Amino acid sequence: MFNFSASFPNSRPRRNRQNKAILNLLTQHHLLPSNLILPLFVVEGQNIAEPILALPDCFRFSPDLIVKKAKEAYQNQIYAVMLFGVVPETLKCETGKEAHNSHNLICQTIKKIKEEVPEILVIADVALDPYTSHGHDGVINQKQEILNDETVEILCLQALTLAKAGADFVAPSDMMDGRIGKIRSFLDSNSYQNVGIFSYSAKYASNFYGPFRHAVGSANNLKQAHKKSYQLNYCNNKEAFLEIALDINEGADAVIVKPAIAYLDIILQASQNIALPIFAYQVSGEHTMLKLLAKHSNLDFYQLCFEHLIAIKRAGAQAIICYSAIEIAKWLKSQN
Repeated sequence: MFNFSASFPNSRPRRNRQNKAILNLLTQHHLLPSNLILPLFVVEGQNIAEPILALPDCFRFSPDLIVKKAKEAYQNQIYAVMLFGVVPETLKCETGKEAHNSHNLICQTIKKIKEEVPEILVIADVALDPYTSHGHDGVINQKQEILNDETVEILCLQALTLAKAGADFVAPSDMMDGRIGKIRSFLDSNSYQNVGIFSYSAKYASNFYGPFRHAVGSANNLKQAHKKSYQLNYCNNKEAFLEIALDINEGADAVIVKPAIAYLDIILQASQNIALPIFAYQVSGEHTMLKLLAKHSNLDFYQLCFEHLIAIKRAGAQAIICYSAIEIAKWLKSQN
């Protein structure tokens, strides 16, 4: 950092903050709608918009309404959506085989989006927790231990299934060792070299995922179990960079830090040390926290959320996965 010796009264920093014009001129970090990725929850049916009680102002949409949300996002200059399936209990099993069913709910939805909104990027989640009867991201044995390599084989099948359906990018969120390299090789060997991988490289075993697990219906299956044997220890930072380095070497096209606001140090250090794009996920607990703060304290949600999103951008994230992306995009336009 450059050191200088100017002092008051010669130096008056408030001169650069005295009116809106100078504030706008000197603003360093900006948030655009195109910096946002809209996550969407897909449920079976037609014309369904089911409120998610644990996730304020968010819904589970049937595929036909998902297409409408994708159109709305694109019209508001949000150019990417991320899909998560809400799988009926009757289709869940120990190994999550519905994840690589080429006719599953997510594959059907991807095809519909690509037919109606071909320009928008479709990012598809790769993990087994929405599909397993036990709620874990991988296959388990009788001791309830996650079987890493067996899980990776299934994830490769899931990724290829999503690519065949038309996904532009797959986003492995499972945190199994070695899955990025295996998925990259499997996609390439099946002629899907252009399908990219956005890897959840630094996904922490956070307490802020609760509303999401209710949204996809895995909370009841997971019960009191935890994911600390595969998600990162939130007391640590160095292992995040080991995971990031491994994923880059294995072929990731961008890395995702999750959650966002409590992990700004990870985002900052990653952005300063790697050349790949850094994405951050403003997770369900962060979204809910801001919504409830606004509701119960009579504060402006848009200002609260914008401050969080700018903090994430300031730390170095190039894109942010955000449940209120459309709301914020419309609000940003209204400020111009």
